[in-house]
Order: sequence, then structure tokens, then C-alpha cells
Amino acid sequence: MDTLSKVFFGLKNRHYFIIDAIVFILLPVIALAIRLDGNIQLSQYGSGLIALIILFPVVKLSIFFISGMYQRYWRYASIDELAYIAFITIAAIVTQTTLFIILYNIAILPFDVIPRSVPLIDGLLTFIAVGGIRFSVRLVERSKERRNNGHGERVLIIGAGKAGVTLAGEMQRNPQHGLKPVGLIDDDPDKAELRIRGLQVLGDRTRIPHVVQTFKVRRVVIAMPTASGKDIRDIVEICKQCNVRVSTLPSLFEILDRQVRVDSLRDIQIEDLLRREPVKTDIGKVAQFISGKKVLITGAGGSIGSEICRQVVGFNPCEVKLLGHGENTIFDMQNELHKNIAAMQLKHPGRPLPKVSSFIADVRSHSRLKILFDSYKPDVIFHAAAHKHVPMMETNPAEAISNNVLGTRNLLFLASRYDIKNFVMISTDKAVNPTSIMGASKRVAEILVLQAAKRTGNRYVCVRFGNVLGSRGSVVPTFKQQIASGGPVTVTHEDIRRYFMTIPEAVQLVLQSSVIGKGGEIFVLDMGEPIRIVDLAKDLIRLSGFEIDQDIKIEYSGLRPGEKLFEELFISGEEYAPTEHSKVLIACNASQVIPDGLDEMIEKLVLASKRDNELLIRTTLKRLLPEFEIPEVIDGAKPLNESSHIFTPPRKGKSMHIQTV
Repeated sequence: MDTLSKVFFGLKNRHYFIIDAIVFILLPVIALAIRLDGNIQLSQYGSGLIALIILFPVVKLSIFFISGMYQRYWRYASIDELAYIAFITIAAIVTQTTLFIILYNIAILPFDVIPRSVPLIDGLLTFIAVGGIRFSVRLVERSKERRNNGHGERVLIIGAGKAGVTLAGEMQRNPQHGLKPVGLIDDDPDKAELRIRGLQVLGDRTRIPHVVQTFKVRRVVIAMPTASGKDIRDIVEICKQCNVRVSTLPSLFEILDRQVRVDSLRDIQIEDLLRREPVKTDIGKVAQFISGKKVLITGAGGSIGSEICRQVVGFNPCEVKLLGHGENTIFDMQNELHKNIAAMQLKHPGRPLPKVSSFIADVRSHSRLKILFDSYKPDVIFHAAAHKHVPMMETNPAEAISNNVLGTRNLLFLASRYDIKNFVMISTDKAVNPTSIMGASKRVAEILVLQAAKRTGNRYVCVRFGNVLGSRGSVVPTFKQQIASGGPVTVTHEDIRRYFMTIPEAVQLVLQSSVIGKGGEIFVLDMGEPIRIVDLAKDLIRLSGFEIDQDIKIEYSGLRPGEKLFEELFISGEEYAPTEHSKVLIACNASQVIPDGLDEMIEKLVLASKRDNELLIRTTLKRLLPEFEIPEVIDGAKPLNESSHIFTPPRKGKSMHIQTV
């Protein structure tokens, strides 16, 4: 068998050409023998048969050569190659039959003695011969896969859909992965007992314990990228009782290229348990919006900003500029994007590829940003730079204002001055009825965006959503660190709930919102149902292989300054309506809630942050946002001098001016 494999796998396209030529010479003889039941009289048919032996192979080899038949790799031939062979063979049959009929009628060659059905019989034999020769290589490859897959960790694959079948095939083809699939599990009753790639569908998920025991399974792989979090939870719970390792393919949010590979397998993560229905993004509209444009992404080294970078690059922009304050994160992001672009080049040779460069700056530095805008006038700005940690900003309110408010104002001023048409700001659910400095600063930033949209008429919008799983400093990494240290896991309150999304999911909806926006809107992403943080902690403890209270304890520390039990997504007075996307809502009247005297209060707020005057920061925020809650007494706060600078954002075509009052 090994010798046969070497012979088959050593075949080159020049060898196929020679084999085809020999076979095509023989086929007219076989076709005529079939037509005459083997009674060929050479005295009667000899001259016509010789003409066929010359004409038909020339026609077929010419068509095969021109169509690229001898430029293909047949070792992994699939249904696509079979369809290709059928198409080319039909073209050859039509051509040779047409020539035969013409020559038959004008009697140039001695075809009048040949039955007219011979060209059709020859064509059918051609398809069988060509397909058989090519797919015999694939048959030998499959036999080799089965023999090589005799050893390795025994794997049960959950999901007999496209992902599961693809994964099983890769395991069979690549025994070096050390994984041997023994069967498939699928809840679809129509698939029960079917055999796919030699593997039997052994029933639904309730059969997992029996299959694990019967086939001595060591590992269960969940190959359902579109499965809901509830399904993943159920399967994980069943597998836990069987004492087997559980792995999964990432969700479709994570594998944007939709490629299923063994090296994509990973252990179950908390994101898997919280999966929801995949977002159906209108890729065409997003691609049309991004393609060929110059894009600026602020906070490009952060959790959201970096994912925006990854997804935007895939939509073929002209250029992407990464703006960030931390050189290390920007450096890492730039390198990652260069690798992604190199992979795109291999996949799509000849396609124009985006340029990626970085600009290290703080959004609070107007002069530094001006240098950037002078040299690089973007078509689209995604503003993701922000301070986001609620307790830390409570003790550092000046930083929250200077970064979230002043930084946003600087960008909006320059975007207006350079007439940048598209501006998308990433906001947060904490901006709704804020009880924290961070939330209030983001709400003020929202208002600034709405004001700029109203003044310029450009497409400046905000996108508001809740927590994202896995972002730096968020609750999930914190819990993981506490579990790794042996606990306890600290939760502020047993009833505290938060909205969660995965980072790729949130960014897909941000890009979708940027397409929908006309200017002056706040988009609110459908976050699903809020999740109890204590349930999140319990899931993480179990996923880490520990028992709650026995190995790792959960302790309640009490709500922190500025923290709510329940986050909200909607502000009183805003009118919400559905959009063309089911997961995105719009605040239709958002731009109508801009408070009077906004410019003056913003300037006082910025000046208060420069002087680190916490009292004036909070009282000014209260004037701007009546719903904002502030403590009655703030130790160490000092009043600000009544004289302050008032910043007037520019109208379209006009420049900024500052006046003293």
C-alpha cells in the first residue's frame, strides 16, 4: 500500500497528460465495441476508427490543456473538482460530436461507416476515465488517512454540521495533531445513524456519557461556532460528569475568516458560556463604507480600539492610522496588522492592500493632534480613546475630564476644521443617568459629538454599549487573577448585574452603526439580558476546575464609589426606534437635548480639571447633567476663580476662538 501511495502521490500533471493521451486513444475503440456488442469488423470500420483515434484525442487534449486541467492538484480533489471535470468533459463531447457530424455529412473522412452514437459513448467513457484516474488519488489519500489515524487521543465531535465535518477531516488528514475522531454527536434527529467521512452520528447530546464510556473518549470537541451560550453550558455540564476534557471552536465573532482549523481549538472560556445568536452584519455596506478610505482610530492599543483595527483592515481601506498614548500597545498592534496584511496578500494576490502606520500622541494635546491632521486628513475617525475604570476615575476626576471630555473636544474641533465627514465615538451604558465621574464624562463627550454633528451637518454619531468580555481591567481578567492566586473571588454585591458583549461582536455592531448613521444620533446596541456578576464568578471558578466554597470562596466587598447595582441603556427624554439592523437601536431625538450654555460650561469643566478642582468638576457636571448624582461634601476641594476661558467650537468653515469673561 505504501508503494502504491508513493506512485499515486508522485504523479505530476505531465504524467496525467500522458495517461490521458493513452486512454483517449483507446476509448474510441472501446466505444465502438460497446456500440457493436464487440463485433468490430476491421475491414468495414478500420479506416473510420483510425480517423476517430486521431481526431478525438486531439480535441480532448486541446480542450483540457486550454481549460487548465493540467494545472490542478488532485491529491485533495473534492466535489468542486468533480463538477469541473464534468463541465470540461461536456465541452469536449459537444466539440467532438459537432466535428464528427460535420465531417460525417461532408464525407471528408470515412466517418460514414461509424455509428453516430459513438461520439456520445466515447464522451461518457471519457468522464468516467478522467474522473476515475483523478479520484483514485483521492481514494488512496483517504485510505492513508484512515491508517494514519489509528493512534492518538480519542475525540468525540459535538456537531455534525459543516464545522464538525471540516474539523473531523482535518484531524484525519493530519495525524500529527494527535487527535483521532471516533464519532459525531448532533441533536438533529435526521442525522442520527448517518455516516460522515467514515464516522457515525451516534445520537444527540444525551448520548454523550454512553459514547464517552463505550469508545473510551478522552476529549470532547464542541464544533458549533453558532451555538448559543445555553447549549454550550448544557454540553459542558454533561461532559463534566464524564470527566473528559472539553474543547471548542471559537464563535463566529472570533473567527471572522470563517476558517475551521484544528489549531483553532481551545479550552472552554467564559465567552462561550455567554454566547448569543451571531450578529448578521451587512458586510457589503460596511465594506463599501470603509473601502478605499483613510481611517484614524484613537485608542488603537486598547481592547475596543485594537479590535476596530483588526476588522477595519479586513475591509480594504486605503490607509489606517493608529493613534495611541502607549507606545508598547501601539507597537504590538501595528505588528499584528502587518502580519494580517501579509496573510491577505497571499490569499488575494494583486489586490491593493492598506497601509498601516502609527502616531504616538495624547488626545489631550491639541497641538500634537493638529500635526497629525495637517499631515493625515482621515475620511473616517473611530474614537475609542478613553479612561473607563469607574472606581479609579472617582479618585482621579481631573483625569476623567481631561481625557474623556477635553480629548473628545480636541478631536471634534479638528474634525470640524478639516471637514472630516465621518466620526464615530465609542460610548458606554455608564453614561446613562450617571452616578460616576467616568459615566458623567462620557455623557458629556456624547453631547459634544451631538453638538458637532448639529453644527457641521456631518455624520458624527455615538455608539453606546455595556461591558465587553476580556477587556483589560474588566471583571473577567480580575476574577481569573484571583482564581489563579487561590481566591477569594471578590464580588461587590450579590445582586449586581451587568450587560456583556464579546469584543468582536461589539465592534461588528459599531461598524454597522457607522454605516447606518446620518449624523447626530446615539446608537444603542442590543446587549441581551443583564448577567449577575456572581454567576459569572461561579462559572469561571468551575471552568478553572475548582469547586465553589471548597477550593475557591466568593466574598462580597460592597458597592464601590460611583457603582450601580443595575446599568441602564436608555436616558429619559430620548426617543428610541429600531434601525435596519435588529441589534441596533437609535435615539432619534438625541441632538435635541443639547443644554444651553454648553460651551461655557465645558470650558469651566476643562479648566477645573487642569487645576484639579474636584468640587467644581462635580458641580459643573451637575449643571450639565441634572441626573448626575454628587456627594454633598468633598474633602479638600477648592473653588475656581470666577474668571475662566470659554471655548466656542467652530461652525463649519470657521475657526476656533477663545474669549475671556
